[in-house]
Amino acid sequence: MTTPYTRQIERLVNGIPTQDGAGVSLTRVLTHDLQRRLDPFLMLDAFHSDEPSDYLAGFPDHPHRGFETVTYMLAGRMRHRDNAGNEGLLEPGGMQWMTAGRGLVHSELPEQENGLMSGFQLWVNLAGKDKMTDPGYQDIPSAGIPETFPQPGVKVRVLAGTAFGTDGAIRRESTEPLYLDLDLEAGVSLELPIPATHNAFLYVYQGKLAVGGEGAEPRPADAGRMAVLTNPVGAAGVTVRAEQGSRFLLIAGKPLNEPIAQWGPFVMNTREQVEAAIDDFRAGRF
Repeated sequence: MTTPYTRQIERLVNGIPTQDGAGVSLTRVLTHDLQRRLDPFLMLDAFHSDEPSDYLAGFPDHPHRGFETVTYMLAGRMRHRDNAGNEGLLEPGGMQWMTAGRGLVHSELPEQENGLMSGFQLWVNLAGKDKMTDPGYQDIPSAGIPETFPQPGVKVRVLAGTAFGTDGAIRRESTEPLYLDLDLEAGVSLELPIPATHNAFLYVYQGKLAVGGEGAEPRPADAGRMAVLTNPVGAAGVTVRAEQGSRFLLIAGKPLNEPIAQWGPFVMNTREQVEAAIDDFRAGRF
């Protein structure tokens, strides 16, 4: 028996324009109030500008503990350095997957003075048992991200997880993240598999989708909006149709169902653990 593709749009979310780092302009798509609903994901930022003043200041040295940061570049160049000795240059189509673990201080600074800077940063929570693990860093160039073409008019980049029989660049045991960048030609429909255990959302960054099916009227999702998907029992995925040529992210993960205690760049399970992170950072123990 085939498991139906019955996920629908639960809600559409408009991102919030904000600034972070030393004054980088961006749109916060997944905000604090959605952390429980979209567990294990903590934040998604989208940045897209060809105005240098929006991005040149970058993200100077700052700390993290207790989660992973995933930076995916569409355009532009960003240099990563951290106090564990890691360094890498993010270029178009490339991805950086950093595990902050017990503590890391890093910087992300543009290596361009003009032109388009475009991409995303996703924060993925770590299970309580993994929050104090050793920090880690992977710099994956565009050529290292597997691509698949499951049907005419569809291109899928598999950043994490497995989709259409293709293993992605990253796998994680506890959260089992699925992170796809999809490109659909106008008029194409696609059944997107999503594990029934996972919370999931779409973020359309170009074009327009109609989302849903299986007896329900599809709902539109325009560029710049996040579509939080329902979690019906037994649903394997979602049906999408490109009303225009469209590019979008599908992000899904297995919820940790653990307490979330956050203070800025520290995400732990209890307030006491967050206070310990602050003390360790101030004492130079990261």
